[in-house]
Amino acid sequence: MKRTISVMVGKGSVNHNSRKFHAKNTDPERSDRNVEYCNQDIREVYHELFDEALVRYNDRQTRSNRRIDDYYEKILASKQEKTFHEIILQIGNKDDMGAKTGDGQLAAKILDEYMSGFRERNPTLRVFSAHLHMDEATPHLHIDFVPFTTGSKRGLETRVSLKQALAALGFQGGTRSETEWNQWVAAEKKQLATVMLQHGIEWKQKGTHEKHLSVLDFEKKERAKEVAELEVKKSELQEENAAFEEINETLQEQLTGIDEEIHSLQSDLEQSRQEAEKAQKQVDKYQKRMNELAPMVKNMERLAAEFSTDPEQALPEVTIMESAKSYREKKAKPIVTKLVQVLRSVYSAYLDISSRFEKLQSAYYRERSGNERLTNRLEEVLGENSDLQMAAADLGRVKAVFGSRQVEDAISWAKQQEQPKKETSVRKRLEQAKENVEIRENRKHNKKSKSRDMER
Repeated sequence: MKRTISVMVGKGSVNHNSRKFHAKNTDPERSDRNVEYCNQDIREVYHELFDEALVRYNDRQTRSNRRIDDYYEKILASKQEKTFHEIILQIGNKDDMGAKTGDGQLAAKILDEYMSGFRERNPTLRVFSAHLHMDEATPHLHIDFVPFTTGSKRGLETRVSLKQALAALGFQGGTRSETEWNQWVAAEKKQLATVMLQHGIEWKQKGTHEKHLSVLDFEKKERAKEVAELEVKKSELQEENAAFEEINETLQEQLTGIDEEIHSLQSDLEQSRQEAEKAQKQVDKYQKRMNELAPMVKNMERLAAEFSTDPEQALPEVTIMESAKSYREKKAKPIVTKLVQVLRSVYSAYLDISSRFEKLQSAYYRERSGNERLTNRLEEVLGENSDLQMAAADLGRVKAVFGSRQVEDAISWAKQQEQPKKETSVRKRLEQAKENVEIRENRKHNKKSKSRDMER
């Protein structure tokens, strides 16, 4: 006995598959013979598959508009991927494998055995809904799944991708007719044919029965095949386009980061200039005060010299009938006390002004040095910004001339060649990041030190 195998792309009506409603071609009285293998909410599946990767992706984002709040909603609105895919498998047709016949019961048994190994064969196709229908003309199997890939270098580490999910199963694609999808469908047909053969049914392969189809039916089937191939090709092109969009977004993000650093450096430079000007004003102020104190210090030195060489000239003479004790207590001692106070206060003021002047000079020189460093860094960042803008423009030109696919292949090859240097590159980036952190910490420390110096 020979029977055909049909594998079709379904519309993905999960509510219809689970018989939450009945179409005209169903017999509700036979619905209890249907088999439900699983029927899980697709949103729960998305949380299960992608939540951890989504958290890691969002943690890496520096721009709020790049964050993804709901991955399911993002894919639902995407033009690159579908939220899930459905295939429908059938053995024979209503004339040779009718659901009400013994052969129909055999077809149901074969489809059940086939389904039991589907998940194990296809670990990157997460099945969330699967139903065997016996309440229609011919037994058939609906399988709904979410294709996913892991270890992705762009976007989420674990993300939706039919092309990559099938590639992980060993289907690399090739010509227009040998797409990943067509290769996978052919492999699943062979798997179903193996189970059929165990039950004494040979696979009546395509080409042996086409002559029995009407011209209209044959053309409809061919059109359906072409549509399925175009859908797969569309998915591949959309995924390639998404790759370039990701590269472009990365470049734009780097440009934005450099622009932000430029603005930050310009702000720091302006603030540093203002602080330098403020320090210069304080230096001028204390310089003026020191100039005013200089004559006082000289007078203090002169007074001290005169008093120490001939103190009698600085003291009033003794009057008649004035005792020595009275003279000492009332005239000599007050004069000496005042003189000592004046000397101490003037000298203390001079030392204080001198100390502040030295600190302000140090702060001023630090500000000048900081200005020079900031100016140099600003020039470097402006150069990097210009290079990145040129790189982004060049990427667009290369894509326009050579095509998306060839450029993507070239990028993949280059990444493979760079793989041996990855550890060294990562180490250098870590060292550079550590150095940048130390520079920022030193800059913050210097700012605090300058503030404290200014307050003194």
